[in-house]
Amino acid sequence: MKIAVAQTRPAKGDVLRNLEAHIRLIGSAASENVTHLIFPELSVTGYEPSLAASLVMEAGDARLDVLQTLSDRHLMTICAGVPTTGAAGILISMAIFQPGQERQVYSKQYLHADEVPFFAGGPAPVRLENNKIALAICYELSVPEHSRDARRAGAEIYLASVAKAKSGMEKAAAGLEAIARQYGMWVMVCNCVGHCDDFDCGGGSAAWDKAGMLLGQLNDTEEGLLILDTAEAQVVKRATGNEIYEDH
Repeated sequence: MKIAVAQTRPAKGDVLRNLEAHIRLIGSAASENVTHLIFPELSVTGYEPSLAASLVMEAGDARLDVLQTLSDRHLMTICAGVPTTGAAGILISMAIFQPGQERQVYSKQYLHADEVPFFAGGPAPVRLENNKIALAICYELSVPEHSRDARRAGAEIYLASVAKAKSGMEKAAAGLEAIARQYGMWVMVCNCVGHCDDFDCGGGSAAWDKAGMLLGQLNDTEEGLLILDTAEAQVVKRATGNEIYEDH
């Protein structure tokens, strides 16, 4: 499997502009035969809690059709961040596009206290590839039960989608390293760069092996991809814009 995390610079509330960035990064991932690609938290709208009510969309929104088309064309599972609605209120979600399949939605179950005024917690988790791939959205990676339950369900890969400042990302990285080491899972995280909500995002998207060793990490300023080849047990490519950089 080749799994990639995308590091994006979201434009505040600009769905079409953000989708253009998604399309470009999906094209780069496809050129490297990536099978699974995950984007940061609320990547399609930007992480903007106070605007979420005006930006809500469902997985079936026609503006997202292009992501399904690209999933089908490239035989790639694509997870993009969108605010959706549920019985309890607005949800922080991932719209999941899989080749030739009905779209799924995974919504954040555990919220940070700062999010409670704007969002509600989601229902049971969605996992991919017969439970082998677990998805996490930001604060969830800090909740021990989340990674524990994922491993108990059979997860071998833990993919976290976040929107964090540099200090928060450093703390998250330590936690993700510990998850990889404790449960023997591949772990990857994607963050954004640029301004979100009332803070600057810190980038640092990264991948760890099953022993908790850091395999590769992006910087804190640029958009790009980090691609993990699980068969080779290493990050084999780092892509930024239209250029490809080899890891050594």
